[in-house]
Amino acid sequence: MTAPSTVNAAARAGDGPRRTARRPRTRTRARRASTWAVRAPLLPALVFVIAVTQLPFLATLVLSLFDWNSFHPGSRRFTGLANYATVLGDSTVREAVVTTTLLTASVVAAALVLGLALALLLDRRFPGRALVRTMLITPFLLVPVAAALLWKHLLLNPEYGLLNGVLAWASRLFGDGGAPQPDWVSAAPLIAVGAALVWQWTPFMMLIVLAGLRSRPYEATEAARLDGASEAQIFRYLTLPHLRRYLELGALLGSIHIVQNFDAVFTITSGSLGTANLPYTIYQIFYQAHEYGQASAAGVLAVLGSLVIASVALRVVSSLLRGEASRG
Repeated sequence: MTAPSTVNAAARAGDGPRRTARRPRTRTRARRASTWAVRAPLLPALVFVIAVTQLPFLATLVLSLFDWNSFHPGSRRFTGLANYATVLGDSTVREAVVTTTLLTASVVAAALVLGLALALLLDRRFPGRALVRTMLITPFLLVPVAAALLWKHLLLNPEYGLLNGVLAWASRLFGDGGAPQPDWVSAAPLIAVGAALVWQWTPFMMLIVLAGLRSRPYEATEAARLDGASEAQIFRYLTLPHLRRYLELGALLGSIHIVQNFDAVFTITSGSLGTANLPYTIYQIFYQAHEYGQASAAGVLAVLGSLVIASVALRVVSSLLRGEASRG
């Protein structure tokens, strides 16, 4: 006759593998529950971001497939990709794409160079550095329309602008007082718009580069100085390679925002004199021609173009910095 203890021991031995198999499942379920407990508070924010960003783009994509003019609301009909063909075949849109590319590339390049120079200046200690840093950041904090109005009237106005005032003062000081008073916006409209954008976006680039300078390994810099390296050599072989990621980030974010700029073009030139970029052209198609389908198609192309321009700018900056590092 088998003892009860022996039977119980055999039963526990038989249940051993089952209990062992259940434990990993229990741990997996507990791990999943803890993961969802961390992610669950972020779901409302994710839903909000999707609703704010993706749903409007989806609606724009749907509208781009319809022939819809607000002057004739009853004649709305599905046309497929006809709006895209119309937009791509429009010479005005092609000129706007060229203007947008030229304006974005020049503004990003100039803002990056000036931002790098100002960041190198602010990385040094000197009296009043905090005040100078605050003043240099101020242009980026202005409302874009206010910044454009400031450049149009306070600086570039031919009658009472600051630039012509400086020319007149210098002419009276060193000459006969007959200094020319050019109309800067009419003489160089694209440069006027680009200068306003460079002035406003240089502080943004400066902040990104300054953050990169603050994260430099100072031990390597001090070792290079002890080895007799000059400041130019330290900048070329140590500082610039370290700033590569920050310069790439500045070029990427700057390209995405500047390619979509509307305020400066609308305020300074109203899209005239060859300064109409793609956002302003979309505004004309939508609010002046009231072609909702064509404007939506142009908007979709503008989003795709923004991604292309940002990717190209990122690759160009990356290749330049990589080539500089390889030559070093």
